[in-house]
Amino acid sequence: MNQKSVALVTGANRGIGLSIAKYLIAAGIHVIGTYHTNEAEAKTAETKLSTDTAKLRMLKLDIADHTTFPIFIVQVKKFLYEEFSQPALKYVVQNAGNIIHTRFDAATPEQLDNQYNIHFKGPYLLTVALLPLMSDGGRILNITSAATRFYLPDHGPYSAMKGATEVISLYMAKELGKRRITVNAVAPGAIASDFGGGLVRDSAEVNRSLAELTPLGRVGKPDDIGAAVAALLSENMQWVNGQRIEVTGGQSL
Repeated sequence: MNQKSVALVTGANRGIGLSIAKYLIAAGIHVIGTYHTNEAEAKTAETKLSTDTAKLRMLKLDIADHTTFPIFIVQVKKFLYEEFSQPALKYVVQNAGNIIHTRFDAATPEQLDNQYNIHFKGPYLLTVALLPLMSDGGRILNITSAATRFYLPDHGPYSAMKGATEVISLYMAKELGKRRITVNAVAPGAIASDFGGGLVRDSAEVNRSLAELTPLGRVGKPDDIGAAVAALLSENMQWVNGQRIEVTGGQSL
């Protein structure tokens, strides 16, 4: 990575996405981050993370509504030229998401559509829309979930969409090889954040039970993932491609 590179990180206003932005900026990478509804939180993140060598600039994005992507792409182009004086993105990190907790046999069609649009269709189509803005030799990281490897109660629809993302990541890596763009999936385990209503962070019982499943004796923190993503985007990791990389501390081995 170098100081002239620009990354796009979806869902960068909080949690894992905010940590990813923080670590990339610390490495000298400018970040275009996205948020969904909380503009005040996004502006606070801009102020908090921007430095003399790298800046965070936030754009509103509804990842579930692909009809808004053409306007979003125009905004990204404008930021690249006017804010960063760069012709292209070097990195794309698809992180934005939510979770609807439900058994597979209780999920409504609307809930399935929500998880599909936010975790698969939206990121898929956004990546396609961003490809003309990416430099050859760039990197794409898709944030998925360790729950594609093991069972967690009421995670079925969410995990299924993340599993689909891991599969398409393989195809992306193969088909973008001619442009030397690598594609990998990063699968976090239990993270103490506001994701999912803050259950892992705020419930002592849930936190303790998940920590007991982890050899290192604790649940993860957003910075565990932010640091890992920054490492995977470094020049030292340019030969890693088409991989699912789990960052869990060994949860549920």
